Amino acid sequence: MLADIGYFALVIAFIVSLYAVVAAGVGSWQKRPLFIASARNATIATFPLLLLAGSSMIGLLLIGDFSVEYVWRVSSLETPTILKITALWGGQAGSLLFWNMLMAGFLAAAMLRKWGEEKLFMPYVIMVGSFTQLFFLGLSAFIENPFARLDFVPPDGNGLSPLLRHPGMIIHPPMLYLGFIGFIVPYIFAMAALISGKLDDEWIRTTRRWTLVAWLFLSLGLILGGRWAYDVLGWGGYWGWDPVENASLMPWLSGTAFLHSVMIQEKRNMFKMWNMFLIILTYCLVILGTFIVRTGVISSVHSFARSDIGPFFFGFIAFMFIFSAFWVSKRRDELSSTNHLTSFLSREAAFLYNNFVILAILAIVFLFTYYPIISELITNEKGFVGPTVYEQALAPLFGVLLLLMGVAPLTMWYRTSIERLQMSLRWPVVATAVFTLLLFVLGIRSVGALIGLFIVSFAALLTLLEFWKGTRARMGRGENAWQAFSNLLARNRRRYGGYWIHMGVIVMGFGVIGVEIFQQETQIRLEQGESLSLGSYTMVFNGVERYAGPDDLVVTEATVDVMKNGRFVKTIHPTIELYTRTQQPMTIPDLRATISEDFYVLLVNWEPTTADAATFRAFLNPMIN
Repeated sequence: MLADIGYFALVIAFIVSLYAVVAAGVGSWQKRPLFIASARNATIATFPLLLLAGSSMIGLLLIGDFSVEYVWRVSSLETPTILKITALWGGQAGSLLFWNMLMAGFLAAAMLRKWGEEKLFMPYVIMVGSFTQLFFLGLSAFIENPFARLDFVPPDGNGLSPLLRHPGMIIHPPMLYLGFIGFIVPYIFAMAALISGKLDDEWIRTTRRWTLVAWLFLSLGLILGGRWAYDVLGWGGYWGWDPVENASLMPWLSGTAFLHSVMIQEKRNMFKMWNMFLIILTYCLVILGTFIVRTGVISSVHSFARSDIGPFFFGFIAFMFIFSAFWVSKRRDELSSTNHLTSFLSREAAFLYNNFVILAILAIVFLFTYYPIISELITNEKGFVGPTVYEQALAPLFGVLLLLMGVAPLTMWYRTSIERLQMSLRWPVVATAVFTLLLFVLGIRSVGALIGLFIVSFAALLTLLEFWKGTRARMGRGENAWQAFSNLLARNRRRYGGYWIHMGVIVMGFGVIGVEIFQQETQIRLEQGESLSLGSYTMVFNGVERYAGPDDLVVTEATVDVMKNGRFVKTIHPTIELYTRTQQPMTIPDLRATISEDFYVLLVNWEPTTADAATFRAFLNPMIN
């Protein structure tokens, strides 16, 4: 019954979305407001229909109706309740349904907002937004039906993939989906501006918060994904340049460029064509990223199994790209900016340089990600680009980006004199150089590390000085230090909020240098009572215990005492988890974490015949936190 209700709601949502596209098109073409209002109502109605479909699927998962193929694939009788709920996005068909539900919610929210001068956009927002929704609903309803039934009723299900049982997987996929879908909203408003010919800044002002919220969700999703990889994949790192990781990073990069660039359009009425290009690029990368995850066209630990929806995705991406390019070409005269760069040393220029560097990073990531496909098409052999190649190619560009992050706030609008910039930079350069020299004296000899630490320290100092200068100016008006700082942030949220984010990126820069350059690693076989040393840490192997866990889980758990500089600090328990139903082993690390470093240990292998010997892999990850 629930499956029938869910599928009925899904098909009706498809029909309603189709109606919204047609009604909005007819209403705008024939200037009939009633049709447009009807299309708006249809767009809003899609959300409760998909909420009903999603709730039906959750109900099927909770009661364990294994006659539904999706429930059988991702759940079992012993699956914990919370994991039954999160199994909604644990497989191809369910995650498409979840994606549709979230997208319908975003479109409904856009329809329910208070429309002012931008009401002219409404029919075109409905057409483009509902057409995108229609594509994904078509996949869900007719290609990857989550409510499809089996010919028989199995007594139990397969259970959720062990990789997806980590707590981070409860919120990591929803955060990514919210970020991806959130960027669709500014795109549809941009297309509405192009189609309507209303190409002032209204569409940018309307979508500013949508863009920022989407960017924040996508950022959080990337961070949580890195944490999941660190906790579950067992290779001692947080980012492996996996194709699916890159598929999420690329729209984040173009979205970051867009967030910076639109400020110049608002302030100086420049970069209109550029901003349109960036938001179209972001939309295409969102769809392309979804294509990578859902088709398995590039091998990835994160992607779903290969499916037959690839050609549909490819056709949709091609159509939307051609559609967008047509309207940009048609409106190219209106997209020409009334103002132009007056100096290559100005704040506008600094923002443009920032965009160029970000897009250079994006281009390299794109090329390396799709290199397996490109090489297979050209040579008939599937190539591979490893993490080391990414790091060597991208490290200089990230360094330039951090420098721009620190220097750009010192520039002025229109024009900045070289003398003024030199005066602003003189003492920060000297202070950072002295700090870097001190690091050299203290024993750091890696040229790459010294250059990297100079750059991130320089950017950090310049950013902190911006906070100090603003606070000091307010203190000059009689405010105490705390009042001055609080009011500075409260009354200049956009500017100093950006600086806070810059500081977060800079702190991450310190962490990346620490773990990528100074990470230490060793692997050794130990018998009970033996130890290994790594840096200032020593670990003593005290034995292995095997026991049964919930949901067909068998746990092999080692007990390890960790000492630092000869002093006991913690007992840790790295494990190997085996789900007997799927015979899929998971190597789960344990660690001793501090703000300055992690001592990270994996149980690689246990010899059950002796019971007293095991192989361990240990990492010392400086500054990773």
